[in-house]
Amino acid sequence: MKSTLAFLALCVLATPSFAQEHPAVTALPNSIYVGADGKFESAPDTALIQFNISAQDNQARTAYEHASQQAEQVRQALRDYSIEPKAATIGFFSVQPTYEWTSGKQKLNGYRVTTNVTLKLKDFSRIGPITQQLADANVSETQTVNYTLENIDEAKNKAVEDAYRRARDSADAVARASGRTVGELSYASVDTFENQRPPIPHMARVMAEKAAAAPAPTEEFTPQTVIVTAHVNALFNLK
Repeated sequence: MKSTLAFLALCVLATPSFAQEHPAVTALPNSIYVGADGKFESAPDTALIQFNISAQDNQARTAYEHASQQAEQVRQALRDYSIEPKAATIGFFSVQPTYEWTSGKQKLNGYRVTTNVTLKLKDFSRIGPITQQLADANVSETQTVNYTLENIDEAKNKAVEDAYRRARDSADAVARASGRTVGELSYASVDTFENQRPPIPHMARVMAEKAAAAPAPTEEFTPQTVIVTAHVNALFNLK
């Protein structure tokens, strides 16, 4: 019974520590503590095309050679559009055995060689042609496309600045209502968050066929933006 009571007491004491998100700030005389949210919104400036290279054969060496040929096709596709191969990053080639079940027994039936490729593009007009050529070469039938900001740190700083201005405005409003003025900042905490756009499956063949017969699917719509938000807690002295 005593151990049960001790466990419950520990849970009660531990609960506030889990719920606390920011450092505790002791309320001081002649001070004001405020919190505010801010954001920075911008059109993305970078597209990330991600796909995988995969080859399978009865022999590991042959599967590796096929995967190497596909990697060369990727390099050639990039050069065809005046894109340096170094704009793409490629992972290590992974060799894995594949099995099949026959008469209740596991039997080795070959080897699969895979790797992942990520291509970073600044010119969005090249996304369609590149994915089309990769699909035609049977390198990868499906690619995922994600959009982001290259200089995300600058965007975070602007979101923090916006949050701080809002916090200061709130502090000024409270100070004026009480006949006081806001003094110097004595403490602040900052949190930033980036909205992650989910990867978009990009079917190259289908999109290329439709593009020739119809206007751009995004025409007249407002494009999606990258939004970075920030929260600032600030403690100001009062005059």
